Amino acid sequence: MYKITPMRKNRFEKRLENLPQDILVKIAQIDELKGQWISGAQLGPQVLGRLKKSVLVTSTGASTRIEGASLSDQDIEKLMRGLSIQKFTDRDKQEVRGYYELLQNVFEAWQTIPFSEGSIKHFHKELLKFVEKDKLHRGDYKKSENKVEMISAEGKVRATIFDPTPAYLTPNEMQELVEWTRSTLTDRKYHPLLVIGNFIVEFLAIHPFQDGNGRMSRILTNLLMLRSGYLHVPYVSHEKFVEDNKSDYYIALRRSQKTFKTYKEDVYPWLTFFLDVLLRQSKMAADLLSAEALDKLLSGKQLIVWSYIQSVKETTPREIIRATKVPRPTVNQVLYRLLVLKKIERLGLGRSTRYKKV
Repeated sequence: MYKITPMRKNRFEKRLENLPQDILVKIAQIDELKGQWISGAQLGPQVLGRLKKSVLVTSTGASTRIEGASLSDQDIEKLMRGLSIQKFTDRDKQEVRGYYELLQNVFEAWQTIPFSEGSIKHFHKELLKFVEKDKLHRGDYKKSENKVEMISAEGKVRATIFDPTPAYLTPNEMQELVEWTRSTLTDRKYHPLLVIGNFIVEFLAIHPFQDGNGRMSRILTNLLMLRSGYLHVPYVSHEKFVEDNKSDYYIALRRSQKTFKTYKEDVYPWLTFFLDVLLRQSKMAADLLSAEALDKLLSGKQLIVWSYIQSVKETTPREIIRATKVPRPTVNQVLYRLLVLKKIERLGLGRSTRYKKV
């Protein structure tokens, strides 16, 4: 079996030593919220299933838009229901379908998915399986050089962030990275969030695939978090927090990665951003267990829906849409959330389903 060279192992480990206290504080806060979710999550399987379905849409939309796609969450929901949305390019739709189905598989089967190079290459093949343009390099490390670029909301290249690992060195560096990550998570020498954060920033520094590296990093974040016991991950989208702070995301990557392979590597800027995202995700998961934070959890349109439900004895989704003029996807999302918070109850099934305030 391949063994990690001492030099490489020391380089990764040196990054994680003597980190500022605020990093450890963030980790402690995340773990406290993790404990709240595990001890307090008394949600039924139907509610959890609906939450997971909503996150699949939200995460798919956010992760693909970070890389320049243009489908909204509502468009993605229509696409995955089999409805035609002609105004978007085939590639946008192909990338969305690949991400959605791969993330769904991770959420459903993470306990049986090994963390290995084989799994990573298989993920890449699945991620791009609908994209005809990427047919020749699906599931294989890059054969030519690629650049890490900042993409605007309009899908245009704003800047080149840095030049990643050369293609000829990529297989060796990926082997070393995966072996170190797997063994370190097993040995528990460092907190798993530090190991996962290091894996993600190094994976993106290597940029091992010709295309799809950003999306792959977020898929792998979900897998590694679940394998490390953060079971709230399928119910709140970390991808959405990254999308909402995309500029900070690129800046944090650049600040850390430009120090790599120098005498003074500095992973702190990236870990700060990464842990901030995970902390927000964890707080929102904990909020799902609390009926006290309704105003913070609901958007303006969602609050309109909640206000209407409070004003009637019982109602249907169709009646809510007609009365509030709020789009169906938003109505569906707020109904799921109100069910989780036990603010409403569902009566009946199928087309006869109605909702009323508890």
